[in-house]
Amino acid sequence: MESIHAVTYFSPEPVGALADAGYRGFWMGYFAGRAAPLGAAGPEVVAALFYNFALARVAKALPDAWGFAAPEVALERRLTGSVAALTRAFGARGDIDHDLSADVDVASELAGRVARSASPDGRALFAANAALAWPDDPLAALWHAATLLREQRGDGHVATLVANGITGRQANVLQAAAGNTSRDVMFVARDYDDGEWAAIVAALGERGLVTGENELTDEGAALHAEIERRTDELALAAFDCLDDDELERLGAALRPLAAAVAATGDLPAMTPMGRITD
Repeated sequence: MESIHAVTYFSPEPVGALADAGYRGFWMGYFAGRAAPLGAAGPEVVAALFYNFALARVAKALPDAWGFAAPEVALERRLTGSVAALTRAFGARGDIDHDLSADVDVASELAGRVARSASPDGRALFAANAALAWPDDPLAALWHAATLLREQRGDGHVATLVANGITGRQANVLQAAAGNTSRDVMFVARDYDDGEWAAIVAALGERGLVTGENELTDEGAALHAEIERRTDELALAAFDCLDDDELERLGAALRPLAAAVAATGDLPAMTPMGRITD
């Protein structure tokens, strides 16, 4: 489901729709679109919830973005743009003998049930998105469900990081040490310089989690694995509303849809989140 949600950040239709609304540059559109469910939130709240961005980066976009277009506009543009991107992706798969519209219907219904059953307790981004009106169109509803579950998992991940004493900025460095993304990607996407990166490596090294070359120690690898395990455990509880057959049907419907998104080439091979396509 991550690839279905992630068109919001990388496909030309939603990026262009947010720019056309008046948001200036990629990052203002990103923060406006993702933070819009919170209302006209300021940089401190958004940086705290998004967790791994430098406050200075968020403050370049918010609250100025709301002077160009209100959160309601960002919500409408991110949805219509994302649906347009998915429509293009799924329409481009006419060369295979598979009915993607049927997959959209199945995935939309089942993922929607999961998203509606997920607990909002302690999950501010999920709760803000869950308070939005549910789209009637199956494709829009699928994107909405994927977005809800993505933010629900993310909120649980942040809680797990906090519980293990890993700051957002440290989490980025740890992600690179685990080989899920690269130092170069993090420098560009999350605004590091050599001094901050080295200081974080040193701090993680003092805990015995990484080496001076920012490679995981055995203790670091164990902590990283535990954080991922606990994150998955917290997220998967929402899927208890589906029986085994329904889980199989959901997976079978999502796989060709994710493949269709990957085939567009819109999603980069490596992101700060790691790899979101195979």
